[in-house]
Amino acid sequence: MRMVDIIEKKRDGKELTKDEIQFVIKGYTEETIPDYQMSSLAMAIFFQDMTENERAELTMAMVNSGDTIDLSKIQGIKVDKHSTGGVGDTTTLVLGPLVASVGVPIAKMSGRGLGHTGGTIDKLEAVPGFHVEIENEEFIRLVNENKIAVIGQSGNLTPADKKLYALRDVTATVNSIPLIASSIMSKKIAAGADSIVLDVKTGAGAFMKNLDDAKELAQAMVNIGNNVNRKTMAVISDMSQPLGYAIGNALEVKEAIDTLRGQGPKDLEELCLTLGSYMVYLAEKASSLEEARQLLVDVIKNGQAVEKLKTFLKAQGGDDSVVDHPENLPQAAYTFELDAKEDGYVAEIVADAIGTAAMWLGAGRATKESSIDLAVGLLLNKKIGDSVKKGESLVTIYANQSDVEEVKQKLYESIKLSKKAVKAPPLVHSAITKR
Repeated sequence: MRMVDIIEKKRDGKELTKDEIQFVIKGYTEETIPDYQMSSLAMAIFFQDMTENERAELTMAMVNSGDTIDLSKIQGIKVDKHSTGGVGDTTTLVLGPLVASVGVPIAKMSGRGLGHTGGTIDKLEAVPGFHVEIENEEFIRLVNENKIAVIGQSGNLTPADKKLYALRDVTATVNSIPLIASSIMSKKIAAGADSIVLDVKTGAGAFMKNLDDAKELAQAMVNIGNNVNRKTMAVISDMSQPLGYAIGNALEVKEAIDTLRGQGPKDLEELCLTLGSYMVYLAEKASSLEEARQLLVDVIKNGQAVEKLKTFLKAQGGDDSVVDHPENLPQAAYTFELDAKEDGYVAEIVADAIGTAAMWLGAGRATKESSIDLAVGLLLNKKIGDSVKKGESLVTIYANQSDVEEVKQKLYESIKLSKKAVKAPPLVHSAITKR
């Protein structure tokens, strides 16, 4: 088998076989296939697409290129959730304890962030003492005992995907549906989940800016999951403005606590109930999405959800007193208000630009080497559709620096007001539940 023949075959729009795809991924991982040939194949895929079978085989070849996590000793159906990213996306911090409190095992492998704010692990480490350095046996014990635990990502999980993603980034082949879908799904499958719920974002703050593209990606991932015997569903949610009010690590932890008490932002609560309903349903803890949702509403009302958060934090060394005393979370030295310059209605909040402003404060990483300030960030006081009076605060800025003029300027540029009333965008655009 020769790589040049495989490139030619895909260039001409023909379907690659399982053996050919495995040959490519094995050879590229072991460095017997050079970058220039792999980039040529990636470009051929970019233009010629892949069939459902090709996408499934590519995903599994990348899964098998490195370690896989064996969760078979965990009792019950393990359901994982993946978000395609966004600004102020606090869903994992809420969803983990929420669905665990109705008996769904959450064995979560999460990463650190690069960009606007930290990843799930960075956010959790805003809780003093919390750590993710857990041996596999302890991880399994904690999930069986508490129904939830979170560890850091394995260094050798889907190495083929890591190599291919780095190559796509410098060869203008990132925006390829089959390559994006197989990249995301390979990591979820390698992490050992039985079923997967996908939160595919669309809008200004999302990777997929266009709703049709988001639907296409969601459908591609649902098809891959179901083709490789993982029950998979997807929700397409809005990221034209930040989710919730908080952007920043400790601020998002507090917002997650509020949401688990039933006192958080309505959009964050609604999305978590929607995604959580699919997770509970796939875990076979409810016979319908309506029943699953009611179970989640009940554990928020009776306090079981927030108690599960305490149990989870304490089991991994975290100071669970932060749940009742969020003032024990890292605190910024300064707060500043961004006052509205005129009366009106909030017409636009450019999510990715707001995220950039939070990163300038230190809430995120500009490079892998950057350190994160867990205390800093932004708290939105208004969302799209809200009315505002001149002098009223649009955003509260939490900073450990006394000069935030550059951040303020960025925020003013990112929040547009209108004289006319504006309708808030829909939170959930659609759901994809089958092939």
